[in-house]
Amino acid sequence: MMATQRQRPPAGLIRHSDRGSQYAAEAYRRQLADIHAIPSMSRAGCCYDNAPMESFFHTLNVELVHQRRWATRDEARRDLVAYIAGYYNRQRLHSALGYITPEPAERNAG
Repeated sequence: MMATQRQRPPAGLIRHSDRGSQYAAEAYRRQLADIHAIPSMSRAGCCYDNAPMESFFHTLNVELVHQRRWATRDEARRDLVAYIAGYYNRQRLHSALGYITPEPAERNAG
């Protein structure tokens, strides 16, 4: 929801997830409908559908999570937001994007 509030994507955004029950729940599906997003789920038993997210979470764990402990959830949330919004999207070069950051890659795609 934070990304949706910040970026305000047009209707038709595709929100891809794995097949977790939380993503099939009525409340989640209602949130997607409210922002006119299209739900998309991985195929059953196909590990490659979710490979980009698995890669991201591996990077997040290696570069941030395994490096420290937080005293509170608020501290962890602050650091996660700073890592994703401040470092991962704006400074960290990504080989899959031709060694540029996601922010200009998104601008160039649009």
